[in-house]
Amino acid sequence: MQYSTFAAIDIGSYDVILEIFEISKKQGIRSVDKICHRMELGKDTYTLGKIRPEMEEELCRVLADFVRIMEGYRVDDYRAAASSAISEASNSLYVLGKIHQLTGLSVTVLSNSEQRFLSYKALAAMEDNFNKIIEKGTAILDLDGGSFQISLFDKDALVTTQNIRMGSLRIRERLAGIQSETEHYEEMVEELIWNEVSSFKKMYLKDRKIENIMLIGDVFTDSVYQNIEEKTTKIISRENFNTWYEKIIRQSPMELAVKLGIPLENASLMYPSAVIYKCLIDMMGAEHIWIPGVHMTRGIAYEYAEQMKLLKGGHNFENDILMAAKNIGKRYAVNRPHVQNLEMTALAMFDATKKMHGMKERERLLLQMAVMLHDVGKYISFNNVADSSYNIIMSNEIIGLSHIEREMVALIARYNTVTLPSYDELVMESSLSAEQYLTVSELTAIVRLANALDRSHLQKIQAIRATLKERELQLSLTVNRDFTLEQGLCQEKLDFFNEVFSIQPVIKLKRQM
Repeated sequence: MQYSTFAAIDIGSYDVILEIFEISKKQGIRSVDKICHRMELGKDTYTLGKIRPEMEEELCRVLADFVRIMEGYRVDDYRAAASSAISEASNSLYVLGKIHQLTGLSVTVLSNSEQRFLSYKALAAMEDNFNKIIEKGTAILDLDGGSFQISLFDKDALVTTQNIRMGSLRIRERLAGIQSETEHYEEMVEELIWNEVSSFKKMYLKDRKIENIMLIGDVFTDSVYQNIEEKTTKIISRENFNTWYEKIIRQSPMELAVKLGIPLENASLMYPSAVIYKCLIDMMGAEHIWIPGVHMTRGIAYEYAEQMKLLKGGHNFENDILMAAKNIGKRYAVNRPHVQNLEMTALAMFDATKKMHGMKERERLLLQMAVMLHDVGKYISFNNVADSSYNIIMSNEIIGLSHIEREMVALIARYNTVTLPSYDELVMESSLSAEQYLTVSELTAIVRLANALDRSHLQKIQAIRATLKERELQLSLTVNRDFTLEQGLCQEKLDFFNEVFSIQPVIKLKRQM
């Protein structure tokens, strides 16, 4: 049986993990070894704002050991990822440079949305009946040292995902100075997070019924998972969870460390973790709590297997990204019929010009998202739609997108209606590369022209056939009413399209009978 040996490295807030996987089409993803080194990088970052030299040296030593282990397994490939403990450190570039210099490892720093998406993929990869579970109201609670993420699903679709920057390690350090002044530490944690939790409930839960809750990504869930009697189902009742919760908060960290056989540092994190989970479970009222015992490393392996076409996933993750954008648009009251018409036209132009622009499916996805969100700024201001749309998109997390991809979508929305500056001007306030700037320019040209073809927002175009012939993009439009307004106002958009692609769009009309 042919298989690929793959290594996933997760540099987290309170531990560094190496997991070795065997990946095959027949057996799927199988973990063969897992090494976890305890070190609280997040403690440095969340309290000092940077990683101390001694912590940096320890991290490099650990990663050098990981490299030797990987060589022993003769891995075919690897991925190393870091999250907020690195990204929020002021000296992150120095740390990453030192890691590469001393170990040869290239570490990708994940945005929060990328990190949570990998954890989510790990869950979908491990749960055979994942799609069936999320057909009913389901919440995924993903907690780490820096923050926690709440993702709501209903009818197999992502409703919303929101991040709250109050993770177990961050809370522990924040309350360290006053913990000794109270006998009810759990009440302080609850008071600290309750405003954010109750605001989430008002905005997103309302009358929504949550039947299942999945807990992933923290030392508390690891401990609960190890104590589930029936690990095949990985389910505990709310009553059993509350029993376990009471056991946790009634013991000191030292007692927990001895009883559970875990490091004292891990035990000290279980208090804030337990309270966060308890508050969210009580708020949602779910009776079934799933503890799958998965980690982000499996998500890294799953994504690698997808990219290398070693496995074919059963869940449509791209649809989750689009649903996240759709729900943002819904929240800001976009004109849905206009968006649907615009999407039909824009995608037809994109697909017809593939040979010219060479963009892939990922860029097509960004185009769809830009279309969905291009005028969300009208919710704030009709006179400053461009900047308002940009700010809304940049302020809303879109699960599965990197920071730069989200910025690209926001820039397309902004420059849909105002002049696109030169790269030299834009790079002064943006992190785009020259290649990414060209992609933004091309997608902006498509959105501008598609938007102009529905200038009246009356969805006059009933069908479109786009054909590339030499240097002309022939747009055969079937319309249901007079198209004079759109034709009269789209010349500037036609010229910009020609400037970007060196292709002249030609509009041909056919009146619907």
